[in-house]
Amino acid sequence: MNYDRILIRYGEISTKGRNRNKFVEKLRKSVKIALAPFPKIKVEASRDRMYVLLNGENGIEIIEKLQTIFGIQSFSPAIKVARDVESLKQAALQLIQNLYKEGQTFKVTTKRSDKTYELDTDGVNQTIGAHLLKNVSGIKVDVKNPNINLRVEIRKEAIYLSCETIQGAGGLPIGSSGKAMLMLSGGIDSPVAGYMAMKRGVEIEAVHFFSPPFTSERSKEKVIDLTKKLAEIYGSITLHIVPFTAIQQAIREQIPENYSMTTTRRMMLRITDEIRKNREGLAIITGESLGQVASQTIESMYAINEVTNTPVLRPLITMDKTDIIKVAQDIDTLEISNRPFEDCCTIFVPASPKTKPKREKVNHYESFFDFEPMIQEAVQEIETLVIKPDIEKQSEFNALF
Repeated sequence: MNYDRILIRYGEISTKGRNRNKFVEKLRKSVKIALAPFPKIKVEASRDRMYVLLNGENGIEIIEKLQTIFGIQSFSPAIKVARDVESLKQAALQLIQNLYKEGQTFKVTTKRSDKTYELDTDGVNQTIGAHLLKNVSGIKVDVKNPNINLRVEIRKEAIYLSCETIQGAGGLPIGSSGKAMLMLSGGIDSPVAGYMAMKRGVEIEAVHFFSPPFTSERSKEKVIDLTKKLAEIYGSITLHIVPFTAIQQAIREQIPENYSMTTTRRMMLRITDEIRKNREGLAIITGESLGQVASQTIESMYAINEVTNTPVLRPLITMDKTDIIKVAQDIDTLEISNRPFEDCCTIFVPASPKTKPKREKVNHYESFFDFEPMIQEAVQEIETLVIKPDIEKQSEFNALF
């Protein structure tokens, strides 16, 4: 029997109240974007469930796509059956006959959303179970650890049968938690931070600081490739490339060496905040992990954060480096991040950067030079790209969690 649809179950969306329909619509949009290469499919969404009608499209490839979409708790290839008992019995038998191998066991699990159906849950289980035992030679019941779990979902419009439950990516649909700017370097951490934020429903735009000739075009290509990987989740991501050479040189000349890293991060944060305002974002995302480097101590973050009142989200703040690397491997960004091309965060690194910088001191050093015109010039000269994934590689982006 060929499945004709895929039944999608919501995750945290199910806990939402009056706003649930907004979350469902965001998820429907994500599914439509991910399944754009399959023009025959149709997506139907209700408050409690979503269905992808296959209409002859490749179900295996569609399953791969669905595994990467945030907001989906689980999903099942399914068939739709009329609500009469005889149709239900025959469809269940045909489904099991197509799956059953000698010596396998089964059980029937019924969820009766429509309480008006003529049989209760036990009645459905017993009716289908007896029909299968009578008509499938050698099959046995095992309610604890069956080889085949036949799921029956009785709803007002129809009955749905499935035998496989596939875990989704979880989280919230992208865009349901607003928009934020991701400070995207060429390193391991920031792409992972972007991924984790997207899992919580955040729509991201990436901001990368580019300092030619100290950083090469290969460094820029590296960041574009990282953005392509993140774009596989949602179809496209906007990338803002900021010319940062002049500001870095001014910092090198005007700020004491041990405070230069602190000022560099402050200037990056100020520029990112300007981009956020222009793009109507609500927050800034960084790949900082507490204590990993000198600029990521609590004292450093306290001194750097002074330049903005915008929320700074740090999804990796308590994660160990090994855990971050594991996620980078899972989302296929690690190899790209390890390419040996420096970004502006790795040039002009002081020999002994301050790990506990003081706000009053960094403000004092910066007071001797007016960075504001340079910041505004950098914002005006930003190169903005809309990055889409490599289509031929997109199907390789499989289940992550």
